[in-house]
Amino acid sequence: MGVDERRQQLIGVALELFSRRSPDEVSIDEIASAAGISRPLVYHYFPGKLSLYEAALQRAADDLAARFAEPHEGPLGARLLRVMRRYFDFVDDHGPGFSALMRGGPAVGSSTTNALIDSVRQAAYDQIVAHLGVENPPARLELVVRSWISLAESTALIWLDGRRIPRAELEVQLVHDFAALAVVGAAQDEEMGALVRRVFKAEPAEGPFGDLLGRLVTLAS
Repeated sequence: MGVDERRQQLIGVALELFSRRSPDEVSIDEIASAAGISRPLVYHYFPGKLSLYEAALQRAADDLAARFAEPHEGPLGARLLRVMRRYFDFVDDHGPGFSALMRGGPAVGSSTTNALIDSVRQAAYDQIVAHLGVENPPARLELVVRSWISLAESTALIWLDGRRIPRAELEVQLVHDFAALAVVGAAQDEEMGALVRRVFKAEPAEGPFGDLLGRLVTLAS
């Protein structure tokens, strides 16, 4: 193999192993064996496990960030639900690696790794704000969106620890959570109120946001 081809192979092998066990538990010997090469040859392409992990994480970060890309068409609630389904597809496929990444084990303690995590969060933030059609988000809207992204991360981590709640229910719940956070912000700020009214006006009764309103009406009665 050429140099770049071999590097990409090793990154793919590492990602596959990290999807089944925490990166801290995967040795260079295992990666070399799975790739069908010797341990010294792995070090020929990567100076150490951390550099290989960071390269694998870069690919995973790009993949995860891309899950938030969604055409700006149709009701916002339906768009967010599609995003959450793709997000949980990633979590489901890379459970141990996702968990180790977000919880910050020794293998993920470098500044490079932390910057990659932040880049995914920023990509998610930029996508959501773009869907809302806001060029200069006010402070309260930024708080809502970033809080929701953190909530999605913590929800995914809790789900991985036993998967006691059906995944599909959590995907819908997170869309409901976004609406709830936005409504609370709107109650405190007129600019947020105008944004929420505009978004909700375009939501169909059978969509995720309409479903939440129906559930709240039932609960209140």
